[in-house]
Amino acid sequence: MLFGAAGVALLTAAAVLGFRVVEPGGGTPAAVDASPSRPASVGPTTGNGGAAGLAPTAGATSHRDPSGRRTLRLVAAGDVLVHPEVTAQARRDATRTGRSGGLDFAPMFAGVAPTVAAADLALCHLETPLAEPGGPFAGYPSFNAPPQVLDGIRSAGFDGCSTASNHTLDQGAEGVTRTVEALDAAGLGHTGSARSAAEAATTRIYRVGDVRVAHLAYSLNFNGLDRPAGKQWLANLIDPPEILAAAHRARAAGADIVVLSLHWGTEYQHLPDADQRDWSRQLIASPDVDLILGHHAHAVQPFQRVGDKWVVYGMGNELARHADPIDDNREGVMARATFTQVTPGRWSVTRMEPLPTWTDLSPDLRLVDLTAALADPATARPEYRAAYDRVLGHVRALGAA
Repeated sequence: MLFGAAGVALLTAAAVLGFRVVEPGGGTPAAVDASPSRPASVGPTTGNGGAAGLAPTAGATSHRDPSGRRTLRLVAAGDVLVHPEVTAQARRDATRTGRSGGLDFAPMFAGVAPTVAAADLALCHLETPLAEPGGPFAGYPSFNAPPQVLDGIRSAGFDGCSTASNHTLDQGAEGVTRTVEALDAAGLGHTGSARSAAEAATTRIYRVGDVRVAHLAYSLNFNGLDRPAGKQWLANLIDPPEILAAAHRARAAGADIVVLSLHWGTEYQHLPDADQRDWSRQLIASPDVDLILGHHAHAVQPFQRVGDKWVVYGMGNELARHADPIDDNREGVMARATFTQVTPGRWSVTRMEPLPTWTDLSPDLRLVDLTAALADPATARPEYRAAYDRVLGHVRALGAA
């Protein structure tokens, strides 16, 4: 089932081909093959384009649409920003669940797990560097988050994360190393920051059956921090020519699909700024870039179709708890993109679905899949409907309908 037991329906009437709003309740899901609730295979390719560590995971596969074309469903989510209040909730949850280590993030992610786990490939955005398991932990402005958050990310069904953000260098080179090592230990793929020049020169490729999906990630800045001299490879900075070259290398290394994550834009603004529009025009025009996923604004921004490609300008927060919680930073959206093999050597997005989310703060901090919550009379609330409608309004602001 597309959403486990959520029981949602897809509205097929859309003004823009390929854009589908998932409405709560009523009817049965559209006829799309169920995907395995298991992770994709994770592996980098070597810098010279050769493949390494790409043996397929048993059960992972692409699917076929009614006309027999192969398809793959990708789910991407917004910022995971571990504020102190998020860590405090994980500590309370660990007391209830008995989780070893004193922190349990899984209950906060549980509300979106059916949607995430049903994807063929699920990508998150880990905005903050990670500390040692015992801390010390820190929030804004120089984050140092508990690595136990990766257990929650993994429990929800994510396969990997982008790590390039304005906070990537908050804890220096040591923080980058700790973060990447923790992701490796958790079995999660990563891209956007690196421990060495050799690692930075690799291409992160996820394999779903025999389909290879490359994931690249870059940030607009590092909050005024400079990468150490000779170590620019620590974290990726947005530079369109460099990104286009990396995307070309990914394609040359065998990637069927190339996904680009960009930490960009103006915080707390719902519309893309001039840089976002300029960069997106340059990048999405490349035959080597298939989808752009945006982060950073902590507010939902539009989805925009460009030919048979999509730019998702900003997905807002996935999991966060700002010091001043307002609707904008409690709302988020996951993007579910269905890729279809339209010719033997080419895949394109044939369906894009925005999946609104909301963060409950009381009695516990919980991430809510609004489509699923509104489909169930036991969990439907007026505030959920209002948030759902606001999110879709932001998503449609540039014409997606």
